[in-house]
Amino acid sequence: MKRVATIVFIAAAITAIAAATSAHAGSAATKTDPVVVETKFPAAGELTGKRVSVRNKPSMSGKVIKVMKYFRPDFRVQEILATKSVKAADNTPWYKISVPGRPNGRMGYIPADSVDLSPTIAKIIVHRTKRTIDVYRKNKHVWHGKVAVGAPGMETPLGHYYVAATFVPYKDPFLGVYALETSAYSKLSDWPGGGVVGIHGTNQPQLLGQAVSHGCVRVSNTTASKLKRYTPVGTPILIKN
Repeated sequence: MKRVATIVFIAAAITAIAAATSAHAGSAATKTDPVVVETKFPAAGELTGKRVSVRNKPSMSGKVIKVMKYFRPDFRVQEILATKSVKAADNTPWYKISVPGRPNGRMGYIPADSVDLSPTIAKIIVHRTKRTIDVYRKNKHVWHGKVAVGAPGMETPLGHYYVAATFVPYKDPFLGVYALETSAYSKLSDWPGGGVVGIHGTNQPQLLGQAVSHGCVRVSNTTASKLKRYTPVGTPILIKN
C-alpha cells in the first residue's frame, strides 16, 4: 500500500513540475524583449521582417506612403537610412527615415522594432556646380575627384539621399569598374530600368567636368574604386549646388 502511495505521490510531483515548466515556458514565449533604439544618426540597416509600412507620422494611424520589403524586386536586400528617433503618443519608439523613390526627398516613419540599425561611418558630397565629389570616412576627408552630372533638362537632383545598392557592372563598360545606386530619381538616367540616379565609373573620362549625363553622376574609375573601398550600402549622400 505504501508503495502505491509513493508511486502516486511521485507521479503527482512530476505532473506539477511539468505544469510549472510549461507555464514558465509560455510566459517566456510571450514576454517581449525591450526594443533597442539607436541614438546616433544617421544610421542604416536592414529590416527585421519581410516588410514594413512607411507612414506619414509616427503612429499606426498614420497614412501609409510606401511599403518597403526585405528584398527589393531585384532580390537585393532593401537598405534603410534613418535620420532620427522619435516617440509616438503611446511612447513607442519610431524612426524617421529617408524614403527612396519619387518624389525625391520624402521622409517617413517606421516602428523602431522593424529595423536593425547601426551608425553610418561614411558620407558622400557631390557639388553639382563645381562638378566634384568628396568622400568622408570616420569624419576624415579621404577622397576628392571630378564628376560629370546631368545635362540641362535632365539635371542631377539636389538633396539628401543614400547608397541603396552597389554592384560591379561586369558586362557594361559604360558604367566603369564599380557603381552605386542611390535613393534619388531623375527624369531619366542611364541606370538599368531608368530613372534611378547612380554614381558610377566611366569608359569616357574625357567627359568628366561636364554636364552630359541623364542624371547620373559619372566618376573616374579611380574614384569608383575609392567609393567601393570607403562607402558601403547605407552611406548618406548630399547632392548640393
